[in-house]
Amino acid sequence: MAAVSRLLERLLWPAPKEEEEAERGHPGGPQSLLDAPRCAQRLHRGAAAAWGLSFGVSSVQGWRARMEDAHCAWLALPGLPPGWAFFAVLDGHSGARAARFGARHLPGHVLEALGPAPREPEDVLGALRRAFLSADARLRALWPRGEPGGSTALALLVSPRFLYLAHCGDSRAVLSRAGAMAFSTEDHRPMRPRERERIHDAGGTIRRWRLEGSLAVSRALGDFAYKEVPGRPPELQLVSAEPEVAALARQVEDEFMLLASDGVWDAMSGSALARLVASRLRLGLAPELLCAQLLDTCLCKGSLDNMTCILVCFPGVPGPCEEAIRRELELDTALGQRVAELCTSAQETPSLNTIFRTLASEDIPGLPPGGGLDCKATIIAEAYGHHCQVSEECWEKGQSRAGKPTSTHSNSALGLEA
Repeated sequence: MAAVSRLLERLLWPAPKEEEEAERGHPGGPQSLLDAPRCAQRLHRGAAAAWGLSFGVSSVQGWRARMEDAHCAWLALPGLPPGWAFFAVLDGHSGARAARFGARHLPGHVLEALGPAPREPEDVLGALRRAFLSADARLRALWPRGEPGGSTALALLVSPRFLYLAHCGDSRAVLSRAGAMAFSTEDHRPMRPRERERIHDAGGTIRRWRLEGSLAVSRALGDFAYKEVPGRPPELQLVSAEPEVAALARQVEDEFMLLASDGVWDAMSGSALARLVASRLRLGLAPELLCAQLLDTCLCKGSLDNMTCILVCFPGVPGPCEEAIRRELELDTALGQRVAELCTSAQETPSLNTIFRTLASEDIPGLPPGGGLDCKATIIAEAYGHHCQVSEECWEKGQSRAGKPTSTHSNSALGLEA
């Protein structure tokens, strides 16, 4: 996997300078970009077979200088009956402190607000609002005065009867039901009418689509410099930690819920992601490996941000399909053969970027819906790496038979350090 990660970094290098300069143009905006992305991913998974719930998680630093995302996943909640679970994705800005605090402490605030026997759905919706606000108040008590930083927060609370969503900011969730996207959260941006009204009522301004020309989101944990307007409660400050909440009655057709930080949504729409996830589930891909493939795809599509995604699968999730698996294997074989043809037909081995651009210009049938060729970057990188390894071994054997030294050979198309 480390070798493939290095190949993907090579495929994505160099950094898109125009986007980097645009990102740096906003005071208090996103951190600067690396010269090459960090593609190594952190994965984990879990399952509660008794109530048909499973999940997978993956996260990647990508182009950012630091990893500021955080997440949590609880398949059982102390004090509540079986069948309750909690998942959250948090995307920090100006540091990871607020996101890490939320991942560690938000579940406890939710449990405290819920109590042992909440009525559904009214009590639960109110409890989620109180939990976010109390977590923000606790964070404020611990926060170094004058230090910037905050985090979006997106939470999914699962009960046997309902799916509850609570979110602040631009991390997003989509629900797939009966093969189609049935629900999506809406980002909290300063230009949304309700957000704009609150900001103006609190004496704030919106410039360049950002709060005070700096902050891209209008709701978040932290960001206490924007929560100092006298005489206004926490939910009516320039930046609010009050979440937008929703209760969705569970149905047998519910398949999966995808929660992700905004780096994922920068690259793909909700409907495209839902189609891609469904197609990968029909291949029998484990949830955490599916999340890793999604993040690789988003990197190849140009996402510059940290990325985290949690895939929560319900009893109605699509299962493996033999026909889909057969077609995917045929596609992978055809791509591998085409990579070999492109490498051997040139006088000098072309770069991986050249190979990818050539394939992108061709009409290739059967590519994954929603993901396209970008979803096959790992397959292409593996085939390319295999060809280069075989070519170098053949070159070294020829040099050895000719009695020539091989230690000076440096004609590797990968350009990778050992």
